[in-house]
Amino acid sequence: MDDELEHAFERNPHLKEHYYNFIDEVGDPPEFLVSLSRDLGKIKYPNILYPVGDPIFVHIYGDENEGTVKYIGIEPRLDDKGEKKYLRVMDAILERAPNEPIPNTEDELKETILKLLDESVTIEGETIEEAGKEGRKSVISSILGGSIGEKIRLTPEEYDTIHYLIVRNIIGSGPLEPVIRDPYLEDIHSIGVESVFIVHKIFGMMQTNITFGTRAALDDWLRSMSERIGRPVSESTPIADGALPDGSRINIIYSDDVSRRGSSFTMRKFADIPVSIIQLINWGAIDVNLAAYMWICLENGMSIFFSGETASGKTTMLNACLPFVNRKHKIYSVEDTAEVQPPHAVWQQLITREQGPPESHVDMFTLLKAALRSRPNYIIAGEIRGVEGAVAFQAMQTGHPVLATFHASAVKKMIQRLTGDPINVPVTFIDNLNIAMILQAVYRKGDFLRRCISVEEIEGYYEEAGGVVTRAVFQWDPASDVHHFRGLNNSFILENKIADKLGYEDKREIYEDLFLRARILQRMREEGIEEYYDVLKVIWEFQEKGIDGLSIPI
Repeated sequence: MDDELEHAFERNPHLKEHYYNFIDEVGDPPEFLVSLSRDLGKIKYPNILYPVGDPIFVHIYGDENEGTVKYIGIEPRLDDKGEKKYLRVMDAILERAPNEPIPNTEDELKETILKLLDESVTIEGETIEEAGKEGRKSVISSILGGSIGEKIRLTPEEYDTIHYLIVRNIIGSGPLEPVIRDPYLEDIHSIGVESVFIVHKIFGMMQTNITFGTRAALDDWLRSMSERIGRPVSESTPIADGALPDGSRINIIYSDDVSRRGSSFTMRKFADIPVSIIQLINWGAIDVNLAAYMWICLENGMSIFFSGETASGKTTMLNACLPFVNRKHKIYSVEDTAEVQPPHAVWQQLITREQGPPESHVDMFTLLKAALRSRPNYIIAGEIRGVEGAVAFQAMQTGHPVLATFHASAVKKMIQRLTGDPINVPVTFIDNLNIAMILQAVYRKGDFLRRCISVEEIEGYYEEAGGVVTRAVFQWDPASDVHHFRGLNNSFILENKIADKLGYEDKREIYEDLFLRARILQRMREEGIEEYYDVLKVIWEFQEKGIDGLSIPI
């Protein structure tokens, strides 16, 4: 047996119990992996275990007979006797809590709860004599039923499990703790009490073994989460949307009246460390030439919209491209929910406020106007939906480049939405936007993929052409899964905007700059440099010192 698994068994008896119970029922032992690779997605019926932080583990099991793949969260559990002790411990903590100072932070709350836990219980020794006088009192108390004020006697295993469950339920994410901790998840969705599904980065959509038990428990959890994001739900205000402390975005639909199958929620997880541009290249979302094109455009202050349908990877692509912006630039981001993650030292992060009396609300329109007064080098609008779009185009017109995400599946549809209600950008202003990157989630040969399907340059509005003229510089071929550089020696932005700005007599020299950056990106791939901050270091080395300052040979 693998040494890592043996050590995990020693620390986590519940994992060992699950492992051998599974073998007894199914026969095949799961493979224990400390980390997962994307190649595992090729396995139709996986059977793997992996840790997401003691004491939680995840078991992905594909059942060939049923034709399903299930997501099983493994965490410490209590039997009926232990559940009764857990409830007594919680009562004891609540009885002692009024005597403690009010905690001001989550860390202080956790410290207070654990202090009260230790004051409320005593842990069994090997014998009653070893447990001491307090232990004897607790044993007698437990036999007779006891009162809340007396210490509850626990075995070491019960103490560890109750300790975990108290922290999980009060400080953590309750029954969702396994999926919240799992770094390989993108999306969590629940409809009612039993139907908790996840979208795994490697294995796709799966149903979990997670349950809230009762509708009342689910409603309590949703109210707690809504209070954490500062947007409490109730029967009168059943819908809330916001960001949790870990950066995950949650949308809550509360009340059976609105959600007929029971209260529901969707949670989109965001990693602490963004996906890097090299990872996106390795995954096939873009290629090195397309990434180099984005590099040279962002380096030279072009305005770009990352457009696509829901879950197409817009924000992921935007974050991956931000290291291309000059490290010395002042960045302002304006969002409803915090999602963009610029690595720059001078970054002002502005978030809308929707709660409280109407006069205290702050919307994206207001924040964008405030950002303009601060003379940023780049403005990032988290998502353009309404009248703030007109302000974004005014910003571009006054020389402030803008990056934004946008919901539209093609450039033509993007322009239609921008020029129609409620955004109402005059069609003659559209050429203030330089580039549109169109992203899409696609199924190709049974695999779920995210791809940049095109990059189009906005050339301008021509009355004689009857509208806005765009030029496709990159196009994805779904048959071969290859990106074609249609704009080679034919790019309006590279030749007429950036080459002019840089003072090239021969505008075609700009393509040499592009291919140099493509070589740097390719060398990072060959050297196995793909983690976000390692990639950032190389990009900023080149910005600062040029090719001679690179830590990798080109």
